[in-house]
Amino acid sequence: MNQNNIYNIYCDESCHLEKDHQEVMVLGAIWCPLCKTKEISNNLKNIKIKHGLSKDFELKWVKVSPAKVSYYLDVVNYFFNEQNLHFRALVICDKKKLRHESFMQDHNTWYYKMFFHLLNPIFQPKGATYRIYLDIKDTCSSRKIKKLHQVLCNKKYDFSHDIITRVQTVRSHEVEVLQVVDLFIGALAYISRDLVTSDAKLQVIKKIQKLTGYRLRASTLLREEKFNLFLWSPKESETQ
Repeated sequence: MNQNNIYNIYCDESCHLEKDHQEVMVLGAIWCPLCKTKEISNNLKNIKIKHGLSKDFELKWVKVSPAKVSYYLDVVNYFFNEQNLHFRALVICDKKKLRHESFMQDHNTWYYKMFFHLLNPIFQPKGATYRIYLDIKDTCSSRKIKKLHQVLCNKKYDFSHDIITRVQTVRSHEVEVLQVVDLFIGALAYISRDLVTSDAKLQVIKKIQKLTGYRLRASTLLREEKFNLFLWSPKESETQ
């Protein structure tokens, strides 16, 4: 198969646990053609070196600081200038309003549904295959990804796994693009919680707002290809 039709999708999640005392949950994904992943990874490493950081430095939202803000702003610029990178996020606005019992489901079942809603608009109708990579979180990751692969394939009637060929965990410090997902979902969680504790983080958010043309507080059009957002609220979707 032409590698231009094989896509890597890198996924991360923030505050996805049921009882973590956080109201906002964010699922995010960046995707790009397989044939471009090595070039993009090298470019992201070069940005680190340009700013005096080790190429092994792990880009993370929690590390955004005044001393490193110029580096993070350069990463944001790079994402928006690189035509092969695309981002989509699903922001759950208030987990406390979830009513799993009303829909005869548990939190895990709902979680897989949300992941499907995150990824489904990314999948092309035909002719492309996808490899999905998630940041490894805990000892339950292997069981979770097996279930996620099953759910995604069943929803797409891809019972032979011809479309979604792989779902596996990776370590974020080893995958450059996955680190950018962490940056973006961190920014979305921060603005969704109305936090203003870090000027450096607010600078990064303002840069994203400027380059997207969005306030990041509302859903974009479904066909938005570069920086796609869907804000999901329990009261708005009682079929979930």
